[in-house]
Amino acid sequence: MSHHTELLSRLHDRSAVIGIVGLGYVGLPLAIRFAEVGYRVLGFDIAEDKVAKLNRGESLIEHIPHAAVQAARDAGFEATTDFGRTPQADALILCVPTPLNKYREPDLSFVINTVESLIPHMREGQVMSLESTTYPGTTDEELGPRLETRGLVIGETTFLVYSPEREDPGNANFTTHTIPKVCGGATPACLEVGMALYGQVIDRVVPVSSTRAAELTKLLENIHRAVNIGLVNEMKIVADRMDIDIHEVIAAAATKPFGFVAYQPGPGLGGHCIPIDPFYLTWKAREYGVHTRFIELAGEINSAMPDYVIGKLSGAMNDRQKSIKGSRVLVLGIAYKKNVDDMRESPSVILMEKLRDLGAHVDYSDPHIPTFPPMREHKFDLDSVPLTSDSLKSYDCVLLATDHDRFDYDLIRENAVLIVDSRGKLAAGKDVVKA
Repeated sequence: MSHHTELLSRLHDRSAVIGIVGLGYVGLPLAIRFAEVGYRVLGFDIAEDKVAKLNRGESLIEHIPHAAVQAARDAGFEATTDFGRTPQADALILCVPTPLNKYREPDLSFVINTVESLIPHMREGQVMSLESTTYPGTTDEELGPRLETRGLVIGETTFLVYSPEREDPGNANFTTHTIPKVCGGATPACLEVGMALYGQVIDRVVPVSSTRAAELTKLLENIHRAVNIGLVNEMKIVADRMDIDIHEVIAAAATKPFGFVAYQPGPGLGGHCIPIDPFYLTWKAREYGVHTRFIELAGEINSAMPDYVIGKLSGAMNDRQKSIKGSRVLVLGIAYKKNVDDMRESPSVILMEKLRDLGAHVDYSDPHIPTFPPMREHKFDLDSVPLTSDSLKSYDCVLLATDHDRFDYDLIRENAVLIVDSRGKLAAGKDVVKA
């Protein structure tokens, strides 16, 4: 029996062992899903504390309950830091970060280091799937040759696919298995294996002709969001100058049943995907002599939004004969989007730093993040401030940066001296300034 036939058989009868490499916001839900349908799942991660927590049945992510991790453990899920166990897995699904470096160029070090940790232990008859967002050509140019150094033949003795993650943390309308999943293979046999792998756990798997097409699909999805958010952020500034409520305009436009998708403005872009991924294409397009002007313009507009918010806050304080320097400012919400505990690329943190640099005493309140966590580029030694009538009254300004549903907006409205609202959550009034 060929490696191709045997692997397909093991995937279809769910006797295959699924290896998930990287147990974060993408990898952990996927591991839980594979365990749910009856696969044995082996999770790999380099963080010993994370592995220990998961093996105790504890979740690492707020919107994933401990019970879901414990149920996966009961079904045979195990986490490990030992990459020497790679041969035990029939599938190796890579869910590791792909950030930008300080020059806004792709940093594939997490992907490359992960692959190079796996390859010495790989055997014939495995499939490797990359889920990390990256530029077109990564799977073929970076992963393929490394697999071949092991003496593996892609499409015959090993199989290589690219299937980009699609997660929307905090969105109760979609789960891992209900979000359609794109898959491209390095060869037709690879695509067949990839479709079999994901077809067991995802309701709809969408095949494309190549790994490069799948890689560009993911980038287009995120570029579409980044450009449209840039557009609506620019419209917010125009509407503000014209004394028009942009949120009223968006809600009205959204009643059109075709040709319009509502995007909401905010204080800047956040999350791992939207602020970062478009620049993967910008970087790769240079190789082809193409200048990605839409992407770069949207990036400029979105990057300027924190300064716009600080300007509005400064003006509002000035109207009340106060300077930012020496004032007490409470930032509401430091996650990058509402109802999650994910702070990656959060514009709230940029706002906090800008306020601190201007001499303000800055605190934050976030029901999802009790203590400001260690971050590579940002440092605040703070705990979340409980919202009470007394605590709110003690600040010169309250800045709504992330509009969590768990905030008591009536309490905030009744007790804050000044509210600067960057999310359009509150009706305008003498103590509420839209930003």
